Amino acid sequence: MRADRAERVAANQQRSLEAFLTAQAEFDALVAELQATSADHFGAHPEAVLWGNSANLAGRTRRLRDATDAYHRRGEFAPG
Repeated sequence: MRADRAERVAANQQRSLEAFLTAQAEFDALVAELQATSADHFGAHPEAVLWGNSANLAGRTRRLRDATDAYHRRGEFAPG
């Protein structure tokens, strides 16, 4: 009986690890895509940037900051 439970626990841990690594690969691909987009100035030509471009980038930066703050438990996500 104990061996059966140990096998189920080990199999569950393996599936959890595989799911985690899949999610991490997706995350890393998204980060790489963001870095490439940043290197390209988010598709904005420096001589044609207007306030709308700045506002769009600021809004996306806030959302990214929320995600990183939640992960690192900073700002509104800090422990009380």
